[in-house]
Amino acid sequence: MRPMKTIQILSAALLVTLVTACGQTAEPETPAAPAAATSTTDAGPKVGDKIGESDAEKAAKAAEKKAEKDASIVAKAVEEARIKAELEARGIRPIGWEDLMPEGEEERLAQMYQSQMASLYSGSPIAEGSAADTAMQIGTFNTVAALDGVKVRIPGYTVPFEYGSKAEITQFLLVPYFGACIHAPPPPPNQTIFVKTDTPIKLKDLAQAVWIEGTIRTQTQNSDLADAAYTIEMTNLTKYDY
Repeated sequence: MRPMKTIQILSAALLVTLVTACGQTAEPETPAAPAAATSTTDAGPKVGDKIGESDAEKAAKAAEKKAEKDASIVAKAVEEARIKAELEARGIRPIGWEDLMPEGEEERLAQMYQSQMASLYSGSPIAEGSAADTAMQIGTFNTVAALDGVKVRIPGYTVPFEYGSKAEITQFLLVPYFGACIHAPPPPPNQTIFVKTDTPIKLKDLAQAVWIEGTIRTQTQNSDLADAAYTIEMTNLTKYDY
């Protein structure tokens, strides 16, 4: 009985060995990584490479811009000369706001402003509704007598006494800066022009500067908006091109 038992034990051991061997699988060999391909072209930037235009391209563009600017200056000068010649032929004199100030007026005006500022900042309380609390018109009615009766052309901003989309007016103020008499204190009387016309006009855009043509008079006009030391009898109004 012992040999049979020994055979059985050996048979069992052999069976286990076979089963174990059959359950094992050989691990696949890891294929070798392919050799990295060597690129013959490099599309990326290199150290020291510049991005953008070359110096030659920049110089060419700068020259082109300068040529355009010079051409614009020349064209503007030609147009101004043409307008001046046309005005002279019609007997109209172009003037600026500084031409309305008599000699020494700027110094007098500066002193008046300094005096007004000293009064406002003197430390004394300002009563609500007083002259110091409101936008006062500072200046004089001094005018340039030689301008009386001259046909002129002057640019400025319009300030109508009444305004509406359909309002047709025959009187308004002309001032040297936008917002005067409405959002800002009025300019001096000799920097304010009372304009009147026989033909009613519509003022659609108060922020648009205009050219006024007509006969200027050294006549004083008073209004609730501002006082004017000059009056113009307008014959033409055109848009001011900046």
